[in-house]
Amino acid sequence: MAWNPRIRKSADSSGAEPGSGPVLIHALDGFLGAGSATRLAANELRTGDGKVVHEFDLDSMYDYRARRPMIAFSEDRYVDYTEPTLQVVLEHDANGTPYLLLAGPEPDFMWERFIAETHEVIEDLGVPLSIGLGAVPMGVPHTRPPMITAHATRPELVDRKNLWSAQVAVPSSAQSLLEFRLGQWGHDAAGYVVHVPHYLAGVDYPPAALALIDALTDRTGLSIDVERLRARQNDTIAEIEEQIEQQGGTDVLTGLEEQYDAFTRGAAESLLASDEELPSGDELADQFEQFLARQRKNDQG
Repeated sequence: MAWNPRIRKSADSSGAEPGSGPVLIHALDGFLGAGSATRLAANELRTGDGKVVHEFDLDSMYDYRARRPMIAFSEDRYVDYTEPTLQVVLEHDANGTPYLLLAGPEPDFMWERFIAETHEVIEDLGVPLSIGLGAVPMGVPHTRPPMITAHATRPELVDRKNLWSAQVAVPSSAQSLLEFRLGQWGHDAAGYVVHVPHYLAGVDYPPAALALIDALTDRTGLSIDVERLRARQNDTIAEIEEQIEQQGGTDVLTGLEEQYDAFTRGAAESLLASDEELPSGDELADQFEQFLARQRKNDQG
């Protein structure tokens, strides 16, 4: 079947010269979504007044059995269905500055087709820079500022010094491949990946989302209201501290803090725990299992 991308232009975007349009921010909910940081960040970047300029045919890209959408059931019938969507939306910040937001589920299939469509949108709307937001689990404590790794298609586009400088092979994602392909095609693209405490990777972790938005606004000058997210951050940190104290996790946390501090001083080469006295990811996950269960129970109640 021939691919026929569905581009919907706004009146003021047609005929835009290359590089004269708004920046494109992509924050997909998927592999680079530890702590739900990308989803939480995307929620803050949605104003509710945006205009859809492109919609992907997600039905052919989405694995429904692996990520089942929610459907509402009432007494004896199904009454509502939450349909997954993947869209590029034209938004404006508090000062009226336009930006494009590509948010939704990371495609499970047809990555190259997804990337080709995104590339067409970028060229059609004259996007000068694409910025990706991502989050990965790492051996870091929640008691330290979230660490950001910046990356880009050209060294000149990396706007901050990275403490993490390892050369490693990592599993790819639709977002990382998008940036790679854009670089091959001569487009400027950059991104930020926040390091999320791996014992909190499975729950909403607002501090990571705030770190991503801070990096984004520092670079672009966009004015984004994040007061609701900051309030959630305070509540989340208080709950984490309470659970650590109740479960006797202070020694585990201290080990992570010492490792983090040694790394930031340059006394350690990696945040990947190699010392036998430091907890592994599995051990940390076990220690926080009760915390996660309580979080889920509270959400349902």
